This record gives sequence, structure tokens and C-alpha cells, in this order.
Amino acid sequence: MTTIHSSLSLGHGPALSNRIAKSAMSERLAAVDGRVSAELVRLYTRWGTSGAGLLVTGNVMIDRHAIGESGNVVVDDERDLEALRAWAGAAKAGGARVWMQINHPGRQSPRTLSKKPVAPSAIRLRGAGPMFARPHALAPSEIEEIIARFATTARIAEKAGFDGVQIHGAHGYLVSQFLSPYTNQRDDAWGGDAVRRRRFLLEVVSAVRNAVSERFSVGLKLNSADFQRGGFDEDDALEVVRMLDAEGVDLLEISGGSYETPVMFSSETGAPKAKSTIAREAYFLAFARRVRAVSKLPLMVTGGFRSRTAMEAALEEGALDLVGMARPLATEPDLPRALIEGRTERASAPPPFRLSIRALSVVAEGAWFGRQLWRMGRGLEPDPKLGAYRAIVLFVFGEFLHAFLRRTPTRP
Repeated sequence: MTTIHSSLSLGHGPALSNRIAKSAMSERLAAVDGRVSAELVRLYTRWGTSGAGLLVTGNVMIDRHAIGESGNVVVDDERDLEALRAWAGAAKAGGARVWMQINHPGRQSPRTLSKKPVAPSAIRLRGAGPMFARPHALAPSEIEEIIARFATTARIAEKAGFDGVQIHGAHGYLVSQFLSPYTNQRDDAWGGDAVRRRRFLLEVVSAVRNAVSERFSVGLKLNSADFQRGGFDEDDALEVVRMLDAEGVDLLEISGGSYETPVMFSSETGAPKAKSTIAREAYFLAFARRVRAVSKLPLMVTGGFRSRTAMEAALEEGALDLVGMARPLATEPDLPRALIEGRTERASAPPPFRLSIRALSVVAEGAWFGRQLWRMGRGLEPDPKLGAYRAIVLFVFGEFLHAFLRRTPTRP
């Protein structure tokens, strides 16, 4: 019988001690120049004793000229190797395994961070107004350079003591942009039909796998769909999954959405309204069942799991191998241990974010959870009583401060 207590062996790298993982959240705690900060190490020191078998970091950018969000860590060379070792060591001190999520934002890089973003095709984000510039369509030589950058970052992650990397192929970032016919309208070796659209992902996976040892894990986060008309859908995703079995991928995480359709950010959007506890709690579980029919890859599902009952029912059914949890660990950093030890049955409910403007509710929700990470990074406890509007104000202030510091020349 598989339960949350059960260990999980992977094709490469060390086994996981249990079936609960902290999925990636963008911590946004790096120094202005993209270096690992003391706050980030302090946060992972806390999560390192959470009881989770696996910790997946938030976005780590593979190129300092292509940043997804202010406060992202950048690893494109070894200049910050000692701090990276401190980060990995803090996360592993309590027995967890830690993987670095590696990513390139493509066109999802705000104008404040990148005035010349890149993408498979020169298609601008809808509804973003002036926040995002129109991207430059990548030349084949630039595509090859980005593939090499993924491999370089993975190699450095292993050298720094991380147990694996997770390639971010979801949420509308660059890998996802190549996969989608909506954002990839090329007609060359990198697009034009589904097979050529998959090439970028497969070459990134191959380059990463070849850059690291057999003792190092390589995971992938993949959209079940991007929820856009004419975009990447579940049938496309299943064809990608069929090709991954032979590529050395150790764990596949199922997610969905993009900046234009942010179902991954909202606690409401995408949640089925079925009576079943499992159906209510695991947004992408139905797709995971379809994946099971075409692939033997270990599966991680993140999105809505809150109770031990639903987690163990899904594990026992065999629909997944690993339960991913993200935002609950922003307010209850010891939740995995409490669930495993039977001291609690479920995560606490987050406060409602029912603001008059729905898009503002999504922003408030992200800002609210981000503030909890900020607090833990400074050695404070999470603040469940934090108001939504105050979270937004603090978020906006932080963005202005970060933009100001980026423009301020550093002293020699």
C-alpha cells in the first residue's frame, strides 16, 4: 500500500524519503544582481525541516539578460557557487532532497527587466498593455545558445550540491512557448508542426541529461494545456509525454496555464466542482490518469491537494507518485511533517481573495503568499492575518524599490 510515508526511487539520483514535495514557488528573494541572498538560505533552512521528501526551488534563470520576475536567482556561471552551496545545504539539512527549477522566461519578461525579450515568434502577450515588450523571434543560433545555457545551469547546480533540476516547461515560459502553436508560428526546424515544436524541449532535456552525472535527477514541469484557443492542449501534452520515456526524465510534474490564462495562480480557477474529495482537491489529477495510460514516468501532481485523505486516495489509486504542495507551505512551513506524523488532517484554508476586480484578486493572492515567504526569509513567522490590500501595497513598493536598485550604479 502506497501512502504519504512511502519512499520513492527514481531512475537517477537519490530516492525520496516520502511522497510529499514542496512544489516551486517564485520566492523572489535574490539580491538585485541575481545572487543567492541570506534571506533565501534562511527560508530554505526552515523548509529543510518541513518533513517534505523533496523541495523544488522557485524560478532560477539561466541567463541574467532574461529575467522572469524581480528577485529571481540567476545561475549562468560559477560566480555565486559558494552561496549556491549554502542554499543547497540549508535545504538538505533536515533530510530532504532539493532540486533547482531552471527556466528561461521567453516573452514573459517584463519591460522593467528586459526591453528586448525573445520568443519562438514575435507574438506579444495579450492584455498586458505596456508591461511586456513585443519579443524578438529567436534565430536558430540563439536557440542553440539557450539550449546550452540550460545544460550549463544544470551542471553548476550539481556542482553546488543540488540533487537534481526541474526544467520548467509550463506556465507560458520559453519551453512552453515552443510547444504551443499559438506562440510558436515558425516554419523551420523549430516549428511548423507538432513534431518540430517539440524539438526545443527534447533538445533541452538531452543537453541537461548529458551535462550531469547518473547520480543527478532531471525532472520536467509540463502543462496539461495552456487554456488558450489554438494553443497547446491535452492531446499535444500526451504526445510530448510519450516521447519522454526514453529521454532520461526522472519525474514529470503536471500543471497548466500561462500569464494570459493564469489557472496555476488562482485557488479558484481550474478546480473541479465534483463531489469527490479527490476531484475537488487535485486540479490536474484527471489528466494525470491519462498520462498513466501512455507513460511509465513517475508523476507529481500539484494544485489543490489539502487533505491527507485525498493525498493517500490518489496515491493508492496509482494516479500519481508524488503529491506536490506549494502555497500551503507559505503559511504552514511544517505541514508535511504534521501530515506524515498524523498531527493534522489537512492544510488550513487561506483567506479569501474576493476583490471587486478579478484580476486584482489574482495579484492580491500572489502578493499575499509572497509576503509570507519574505517574512520567513527574515526569520519571522508567517502572518495569516495580513490583509489583501496591504499585501498589494507592499508588493508594489517592493517592485519600485527593486527597479530603483537595478538602475542605481554599484560602487566599485
